[in-house]
Amino acid sequence: MRKREHGLLPNAASLLLCGLLAGLVVAAAAFPAVAMSGLAAKAGADTFENLPTDIDVLPSPQISYVYASDGKTLLAMMYDENRRDVPLTDVADVMRKAIVAAEDNRFYEHRGVDVKGVARAFVANQNAGGQTEQGASTLTMQYVRQAISYSAKTPQDVVDATDKTPTRKLREMKYAIDLEKKLNKDQILERYLNIAAYGHGAYGIFAASHVYFEKDPKDLTLPEAALIAGLVKAPGTSDPATTDGLPRALERQKYVLNQMVAMKYISQQQADEAAAVKLNIIGKRTPEGCESVQKPELGAGFYCDYLRRWWMDQKIFGEDQYQRANRLRAGGYTVISSLDVATQTAAAKYAQDQPNVGKNEKIRIGNQNAVMLAAVEPGTGRVTAIATNRVFSNDNSHNGGNTNPDKRGQKGNYPNTTVPIITGDKDIPGYQAGSTFKMFTAVAALEAGLPLATTINTEKQFQSTFRVEPGSPASCNGPWYCPKNAGGQSGPYNMWTAFGSSINTFFVPLEQQVGADKVVDVAKRLGIQFNAAEDAKYAANPKGWGAFTLGVSATTPLQLANAYGTLAADGLYCDPTPILEVRDNNGKKVDGLDPKCKQVVDKEVARAAVDMARCPVGDQSATGKCGGATAGYARKYVGRPLAGKSGTTDSEKSATFVAMTKQLAVGGFLTDPDWPETNKDMKHPQINYATLGTLKDGLAGKPVVPFVAPTKDKSMGKLVEIPSVKCAPVDQAKSRITRAGFTVTVSPAQIASTCPAGTVARTEPGGATVKGGPVSLIISKGPGAPAPPYLGTDPGTGDGVRDDTGCPLPWVC
Repeated sequence: MRKREHGLLPNAASLLLCGLLAGLVVAAAAFPAVAMSGLAAKAGADTFENLPTDIDVLPSPQISYVYASDGKTLLAMMYDENRRDVPLTDVADVMRKAIVAAEDNRFYEHRGVDVKGVARAFVANQNAGGQTEQGASTLTMQYVRQAISYSAKTPQDVVDATDKTPTRKLREMKYAIDLEKKLNKDQILERYLNIAAYGHGAYGIFAASHVYFEKDPKDLTLPEAALIAGLVKAPGTSDPATTDGLPRALERQKYVLNQMVAMKYISQQQADEAAAVKLNIIGKRTPEGCESVQKPELGAGFYCDYLRRWWMDQKIFGEDQYQRANRLRAGGYTVISSLDVATQTAAAKYAQDQPNVGKNEKIRIGNQNAVMLAAVEPGTGRVTAIATNRVFSNDNSHNGGNTNPDKRGQKGNYPNTTVPIITGDKDIPGYQAGSTFKMFTAVAALEAGLPLATTINTEKQFQSTFRVEPGSPASCNGPWYCPKNAGGQSGPYNMWTAFGSSINTFFVPLEQQVGADKVVDVAKRLGIQFNAAEDAKYAANPKGWGAFTLGVSATTPLQLANAYGTLAADGLYCDPTPILEVRDNNGKKVDGLDPKCKQVVDKEVARAAVDMARCPVGDQSATGKCGGATAGYARKYVGRPLAGKSGTTDSEKSATFVAMTKQLAVGGFLTDPDWPETNKDMKHPQINYATLGTLKDGLAGKPVVPFVAPTKDKSMGKLVEIPSVKCAPVDQAKSRITRAGFTVTVSPAQIASTCPAGTVARTEPGGATVKGGPVSLIISKGPGAPAPPYLGTDPGTGDGVRDDTGCPLPWVC
C-alpha cells in the first residue's frame, strides 16, 4: 500500500474546515433557503465542536467453533452473524486494494473525513433540489457507523446509529477524525474488511471468501477480490449467488476493476483479463448450529446439543441464559470438546447396526425403538460420545405419529428430533434402568461393613417388610412387597454370585437390611437425579422404597454411565462435562472449566463394588468368586478387564446395559423414548452389543489397565454367626440375639412356616453377618394360618407391641 500522504492543512485547520462544511451540510438539510448564511454555518460548526470524540467500540459478532478432543476435527459452528475476524496480513493484497478502490479512493489522503468529498456532496445535493443525495462517507466513516451499530446497548442506540439524519452524519465525521488519530490506515482497513456485510449471510472478509469461493482471504485472486469488494455497496441486491443479483455483482466488479486501474493498482490489461474470467461462485452458506454439524458420519448432533445445553447452565459465560447464548453465538470462542472421534464414530455406528446380533434382532435407524448410548471418562467426567439411531433435526414433517397412546395425533420423535433423549432434562427424566440399580444397594452394604462374601439364603419369592398397594402384582399377604426371581432361582448367594446372576431376592433383603434410604443416598452421590415427579417424591422419603434396588426409578444413559464410571475411578465423582478447553476470541484460555470432582465413595468400597461387577460380564473377581453371568460373552468380546451390569424392567419395557473399564464407561438403553411404558419387548442382544462395541472400538490401541483388587476385609470380611432362633418365642429370640452382640428388630411382615404362629420363622439375614450388625426377626403365622395382628417395635423399650391400625412409613411404630 502507498504511504499515508500528509494533507496540505494541519489537523486544527482541517478540523475547523470540516466543522464549517458540516455546518453547511446540516443547514442545507434542515433549512435549504438559508444554507449559505454565516449564521447557519456557525451553528453547524458549534454543534460539531460539541460532539463527543470517544467511541465505545464493542467486538462485532464472531463465529464460535466447536472441535473434537483432537482440536482438529470441526464439529459445529455457532453464530448469529457468519463472521471471523482475520488480521490484514491474512488478506490478499488485491483484496485490500479492491476494497479501497470500491469504497474510498482517497482513503490514504484524507484524515477520516474527505473535505473535498463533503464539499462535492454539498454542491451536488443543492443542485439536485432534494431529488438525490450524496453522503461523502469515507471508508473510516462507514466503519464508524457499523461499529456504533454493533456497540448499541439499547434499541434507541440502534436507531440513532442507522437513522439518516444530519446529526448522525456529523457524529460519524467527528468520530472518524478522532479514530484516525488513534489508528493507522492499515488498522482501520483491517477493521472495515472484518465488519462489512457482503451478502448471502457473509459478514466480514473471511466469511465472504468462504461463502462465495470456499477459500481463505489470503488466497483470493484479482477477479474474486473485485467481485467481493463490489458487494458492500448493496449486499442484498447484488448477491452473485442469486440469478437476479449476479448481473449487478458483475457490473460492480467492472466498476471496481476500472477504479483500480485509475488508482494505478493494476493495468488496463489486468482489468480486462480479470473481467473476462468466468468465476465459479459457490454461494454456500456456512452451516450453523447443532442441526448442521460437520462430518455427518459422526452423528454428533445430539452431542453438540448436550454441549449447548451444558453451556447455558454455566454462570462463567454470563449472568443468565440470554447472555450465555449470546456469547456462544457471537463471542468467537474456540471450544475443544471432550468428544473422542473413535468413541463417537463407534457409538454412531453401533446405535444403528450391531453386527453380532441376529438379523431379526437388530435395531436400525428405521425403528421407533431407540438405541441410546453415552460414554464417559472415569475420573474426569468428560463425555466422550453421545449417539442414538435418530437424526438431530427439528424438521419432523416426515415423522410418524407418536407411539404413546396418550399423545395420539401428535408427531413422534422418529426419525428426526431435537429432544435430548440420551442426556435428559426437566421434561425428559429418562427411563427405568432395571437391575443396574442393584449396584447402589451393594455399595450401601459395603459401606455398612458387609463384605462381598455376605451370604443370603434366597427364596424364589421374598416377602419383605416394605409396603406396597394391596392387590399390586408385586404384593403378597396383603400390603407386603414380595419380589420374585425371573429365573425362579433360590438358595445361598453372596454379592458376587447374586450380582452375576441378578438375584432379586438377594438384593431386596440386602436393601432391607442396610436401609433403603442409605441405598438411595448412594445413588444420589453417584449422580442419579430423580427428575421424574414420582421418583422425586419417593427419593425425598425413601425408607419404604423397597423396589428401588430393582431399578424402578428413571435415569438416562449419561447418568448411568457416569455413576458406574465413578466407581471405576475409585469413588471419585466428577460432574459430566463436554469440555476440554475453551479459548476466547483473543486466544486466551477461559479459566474455571476444569473437571469438578469430589470423593463420594471410599476407594476400597468402590474397588470392591467393581470387583463384584466383573461377574455379570464374564470376567472374574480378584478372588475367583464369580458364579453366573447375565452377559457372559462380554469380557471375551471386549478383550480386556471388564465390569458392568445388564438391567431389564418389568415386562421388558426397556433393556439396559452398562460396561466399564478403568478408562471408559458406556451406558446403553433400548426403549421407546416416546412411550417408556411401551408394550413391546426390548431384548438385550441389541443394546448389549451396541454398548460393548462402543467400548471396544473407543479403547482400540489404548493400553490395558487392570482393576485394583479389593482388600480382604471388603471381600471376605469378619462375619459373626447369628444364633439359631427358629421357632423360638419372640422375646426369647430377641434376648439371645442381643446377647450375641447384634441389633434386633421385629419384622412387620409375617410368613407361613412350619413354626407355630407368633414364633420366629427365621432371621434376616440368616447364618452370619458383621459384628453388631442389624438382625430382623421374621414371625411365623403358622402353616397357612391368617396373619395375626402386626407385631411392631416400641421405639422406647424395643419390645414387641401389637398395632391393630397398621404401621405407616417408615415403619417406626
